[in-house]
Amino acid sequence: MATQLAPEAPQFAYRSSPTAIEAFSAWLRDNPQAFPPHTHPWDVSRSDIYVEDRWQPIFAQMREQAPVNFVPESPYGAYWNVVNHKAVSHVEALPELFSSSWKYGGITIGDPPADTDPALLAERQLPMFIAMDRPEHTGQRRTVAPAFTPGKMAEMEAEIRKRTGEVLDSLPWGEKFDWVDKVSIELTTGMLALLFGFPWQDRRLLTFWSDWAGDVELILARELSDMRFSFLGEMAHYFQRLWGERMRSEPTGDLISMMIHSEAMNHMSPQEFMGNLVLLIVGGNDTTRNTMSGIVHALDQFPDQRDLLERDPALIPNAVQECLRFVTPLAHMRRTATADADLFGQEIKAGDKLILWYLSANRDETVFESPDKLIVERPNARRHLSFGYGVHRCVGARLAELQLRILLEEMHERRMRVRVAGQVERVRANFVHGFRKLEVTVEKR
Repeated sequence: MATQLAPEAPQFAYRSSPTAIEAFSAWLRDNPQAFPPHTHPWDVSRSDIYVEDRWQPIFAQMREQAPVNFVPESPYGAYWNVVNHKAVSHVEALPELFSSSWKYGGITIGDPPADTDPALLAERQLPMFIAMDRPEHTGQRRTVAPAFTPGKMAEMEAEIRKRTGEVLDSLPWGEKFDWVDKVSIELTTGMLALLFGFPWQDRRLLTFWSDWAGDVELILARELSDMRFSFLGEMAHYFQRLWGERMRSEPTGDLISMMIHSEAMNHMSPQEFMGNLVLLIVGGNDTTRNTMSGIVHALDQFPDQRDLLERDPALIPNAVQECLRFVTPLAHMRRTATADADLFGQEIKAGDKLILWYLSANRDETVFESPDKLIVERPNARRHLSFGYGVHRCVGARLAELQLRILLEEMHERRMRVRVAGQVERVRANFVHGFRKLEVTVEKR
């Protein structure tokens, strides 16, 4: 097996601060002149439009005037915007022509600085199956897919419902608190701990590592690069210890054991091992966490839809799909052209970077009527692209849907109404799309 067990370190202390946002915010304060400018009007890689929630009209203009358009210069280099539902789906449906592979740049808009030392770059590459093309992608995806089958979801439902109920019952009714911390993070990190067989007392480390792994903007702050990889190194150290323990044990149903006993994954390099951990942690944490927060924020924005849901819980499964569309917890995915191609009249060249803006495709007026409104009875809500499309559609989509459905059902069972009552802080990022803080109160309806 290529993955090596880290040296034993009984007294090893895993850090939990500073958080990625604390470090990046401090860097912004100390280096305002270092933050690169965004000069192109359609350069939507800028994080300020997401943290300030003013991205919608920019994408609406692009969808109307140029659904596929070229940005020649940005802090992340030149790239193509792909912004409507049809074009995003089309690119996703051609994975050989439009590659996800880490060898070409991977799945996010960011690239390492051009002057990065090649040896350091090779050491810090984190291949993961979502950033692979077939056949490697197929084999590794099949390894973890059995953890997310309908049968497995049925087995997990009782445990998820029990934990969700316990979290909701612990909330301070009538008092202001942070929904992100008390509910969204607690439920998603707990779910990840169960999936990995991760020590319960350390589960919040999963959130900490997820944020350091998933914040694309950290690429712009070169001073933070070493800090980022030191934290990811601690994550690798922790999981390699778990790997060693599971390797010496009989196979179980947790994801680490599945990887160890899989022909497709048990010869992974340390970088591949860590890359797939990052994928499963960020995918399982950020997407569900931000939708859990986005649901209560959206229902507070649209009280008529909240009233509908409170009167008729049969609407909950469709409401979950609509909330996934409306929130869109991952804003984009990247693809790289492997050959010259015509894309709806635009000449794409081999090597060009294409950014598929899911959050814009999910607001496409030609697919979703009144797309900027939450409509829990929306008949085609399932056409959202929040989980992607085609061979790279999110492997954990069923689990995310199950967690969200149970959350709404358990809130309904308790006649719980959540009201936004204080600070709302969104993620300063162009990849992860959601909330850092959401102060609310809960009351009986």
